[in-house]
Amino acid sequence: MPEPPDLPQGTLDLLMLQVIAAGPIHGYAIAQRLQQLSKDVVQVPEGSLYPALHRLEKRGLLAAVWKLSETGRQSKFYRLTPKGKRQLGAQSSNWLRLTNAIGLILKAAGGSR
Repeated sequence: MPEPPDLPQGTLDLLMLQVIAAGPIHGYAIAQRLQQLSKDVVQVPEGSLYPALHRLEKRGLLAAVWKLSETGRQSKFYRLTPKGKRQLGAQSSNWLRLTNAIGLILKAAGGSR
């Protein structure tokens, strides 16, 4: 199985915001959901996940509360703030515009590999 690709800088934040937008969720479940939705291509180690969550919370994009998870353990559940929803919309638009432009360049270049 090939090694998972490195995510471009800033992409992890966008992906995490998108998963959290579906509703309150704890950190480990965010990582699991990203892996599931990407068919195992996106795998986020704890050493990247939790610092990113803390950074997003510090920037006011996420709010968190402690409560019991489905395993019965106390976990921090994250949700988007209004600022986080605006940021997700802006980042999503930018990402779609960029990936479309990259696709156009690859197509024009013959898509050679």
